[in-house]
Amino acid sequence: MILKALILVLSLSVLLLGYLTIFWNGESLFSFDSEKSLRSKFEVLASSGNSSCSTNFIDSIATMSDNARLQGSCCSPMNWHRYQEQVQGLKRYKNIKEIPNDPYDISAKLAKEMQAHYDDQLTPEQQKEYDYAMQNSDEKGPCCCKCWRWYVYGGLAKYLIQNYNFTGEQITEVWNLSDGCGGEGDHVNHS
Repeated sequence: MILKALILVLSLSVLLLGYLTIFWNGESLFSFDSEKSLRSKFEVLASSGNSSCSTNFIDSIATMSDNARLQGSCCSPMNWHRYQEQVQGLKRYKNIKEIPNDPYDISAKLAKEMQAHYDDQLTPEQQKEYDYAMQNSDEKGPCCCKCWRWYVYGGLAKYLIQNYNFTGEQITEVWNLSDGCGGEGDHVNHS
């Protein structure tokens, strides 16, 4: 009887240790499948996106179905290494549903909601936080040009400042991680 109980406790300990080895902080330590899945998503987004810097595209978002998605990069081909860094970095904000977890795959519904906040008025203190992000983000704003991302992520910033008390540093980080231009980053000087 004691031997059976000891074997049962030992078996449960091995199972628990195995579970803890596979999952740590909610993420798989052996993320072959998740990396493979992310790689597959990257390949689809990099080859068949619908995103555009065109000013006409800003207006077309309003006519998109809420189930539609804004996908792919705007300016340069997507970069696998940078994409991984961005998706991993945005996990820090996974509890804030308004922050897209993938800057190259955004629901039209969320884009419309955040774009609607672009014209929100900030208090002088809140405006200082927004201005800090404008001066310190890699793109010197929500994006490198005044495309749909500028208005969506500008609206997102105002929403986060007003509703989550985000600082300029936090907005800067979100904008930098959410850069959807493609390439390796920093497109403020691109032609």
